[in-house]
Amino acid sequence: MQHRTITTVALATVLALAVPTAAWASPTGHHKKQTTTSSTVTYAASDAVIPNPSRGFDHTTETHYRADGTGYTPLDAATLRGYRAEGVTQIVRVFYMEAFAQQQRLSPAWLRLVQRDYDTARAAGVGVITRFAYVQGGAYPYSAPYGDADLPTVLAHIQQLTPTLRRNADVIPTLQQGFIGLWGEGYYTDHFASDPANPGVLTEADKDARRQVLQAELAALPSSRSVQVRTMQMKQDALRTPSGTAGALTPEQAHDGSAASRIGHHNDCFLASPDDFGTFLSDPLSLDQDYLAAESRYVPVGGETCAVNAPRSEYPSASAEMAKYHYSYLNLDYNKDVLATWGADGVADAAKKLGYRFTMTSSTVTTGRTPSVAVSVRNDGWAAPYNSRPVQLVLTDGHRRVTVPVRADASSWQPGRTVTVRASLAHLPKGRWDVALGLPAPERSVASNPSFAIQTANTGTWDARAGVNRLGQTVVVRH
Repeated sequence: MQHRTITTVALATVLALAVPTAAWASPTGHHKKQTTTSSTVTYAASDAVIPNPSRGFDHTTETHYRADGTGYTPLDAATLRGYRAEGVTQIVRVFYMEAFAQQQRLSPAWLRLVQRDYDTARAAGVGVITRFAYVQGGAYPYSAPYGDADLPTVLAHIQQLTPTLRRNADVIPTLQQGFIGLWGEGYYTDHFASDPANPGVLTEADKDARRQVLQAELAALPSSRSVQVRTMQMKQDALRTPSGTAGALTPEQAHDGSAASRIGHHNDCFLASPDDFGTFLSDPLSLDQDYLAAESRYVPVGGETCAVNAPRSEYPSASAEMAKYHYSYLNLDYNKDVLATWGADGVADAAKKLGYRFTMTSSTVTTGRTPSVAVSVRNDGWAAPYNSRPVQLVLTDGHRRVTVPVRADASSWQPGRTVTVRASLAHLPKGRWDVALGLPAPERSVASNPSFAIQTANTGTWDARAGVNRLGQTVVVRH
């Protein structure tokens, strides 16, 4: 019987130190001895801000559609490309639907405008964290009537938006619940609080109406996408679960497709006061804080600051809380007074650590009867990816490209931990193959787009054209 012989060569670079070792495989039966060798390469970490998808600072945008059809400001491709150039890969986009607050039918013209925005963002390599709302607040104090839509209208609109949401899920990292109340934040509302003048008091009927909205949004999205609610209590009420760690999403539930696994959180008054202006609502506050700390390991968390509140809003405290609550994104535009207290160093540090930050530490290629590659990756960020992220080995010989799936999902790579993934190369065709780690988007529409692939925080390993992370290892296969 003829056997394939595979030889591995480590590429010497200033970034990678090859440490080859060798061993002998035990012969079986009448087979001849076959040499097993391994080559290990270590990698230097980068200190740069890495513009990766679904993480980091965001810019927040809004647009309107008033009764006379005015107010819509389309996304601008050049502006989005400028965001990417500064390291920002996502926006929060609030679509205000003033024209539809009292009518159940969405106009085809407006739906086309929304679709064009997603198309523009996709072409620019930018994700769109999306929220739909009917009305903004004016001058404080706010008073009823506020101008949002009733439950049947909201449900009709979600149903009509379903094709758009599913068609563009590749560029919608997460959907903020929206729809209810001023700014879509669920508080000042004409229809989802029995007494609009006292919107903090909700009846069981109010909670059920809100539950129907959230259930409709989860059904409108593909199962791969989540909805963020404005307060922890909103999720607890929707699922009829308590606060504290007893009610939080468990590791066993994480990414299982359940409603609990698909509801995250956005805090739009982060750091502003002890309860973040009504974001933490439990008594004591520590219950909601423990709840968020536990389940934010598995669901999207982001938001914005809204008031200077020293010393809590200063960077030493802010960074500790972003780590505790596993923040994936934060608004770069608001509140700038808060961000100014962080200084350039604090903002740069947050730009690196918001969400995931994967750093390759080493790779080992083993040859012989069962050749394989192992890659070790450390997460230096504050969170894991909250959406599924496939892991691949990508091998090229100058003409051909072979993709070897790895039995792993990077959404399980928690902060502060190092994981090692392995894949067999037993069926690699004859040739001389350069090896890379690929972390592409799972959606076919953007899977080959480098802007939606994950770059590791290493020096000189990123192949921007191919969207893969080079290992500095070469595999030679001879038959």
